[in-house]
Amino acid sequence: ITSSYGFLGVGALLGAMNLILMVLRNKNNAIRINLTIKELVNIIDISLIIGLIMVTLGSFLGGVWANESWGRYWGWDPKETWALVTVLVYTFISHMHKIPGFKGNFAMSAAALVGFGSVLMTYFGVNYYLSGLHSYAQGEPAPVPTGVYIALAVVFVLIVAAYFADKQNREKTS
Repeated sequence: ITSSYGFLGVGALLGAMNLILMVLRNKNNAIRINLTIKELVNIIDISLIIGLIMVTLGSFLGGVWANESWGRYWGWDPKETWALVTVLVYTFISHMHKIPGFKGNFAMSAAALVGFGSVLMTYFGVNYYLSGLHSYAQGEPAPVPTGVYIALAVVFVLIVAAYFADKQNREKTS
């Protein structure tokens, strides 16, 4: 499962790069940047599919291991539950191009970036903030670092700026 996080992280980084490119696009570089964005969306899609396959296989193999260790396949432990949430989030992201309104380069790039939040919650949040078999959370939870709030604000501003820049670009080309 942990190795799948690398592929999902690459998708998130390329999604952020695409959003930045959408903000920086102007009439002088639009053709070149549009081609780059399309290529990166294809790489994001491939990366997310590989990551989704790996995290799904890891969850199934984890269930087999849990059955051998504890006599049950699934116990609704927070780590198991968030691994399932991550599988569901990335299943939606990899299929959202089939839904009208969720098509396009902006949607895929933003979803790849935001979806990585489920990976971060699965890896860090469960370990330090939720108690269960797979966590270190004992007693009073640790405070959420200030950097998390700053990162959320930066991601939000980037997505909003890219949305309006992409919307403006689509109006010019129509």
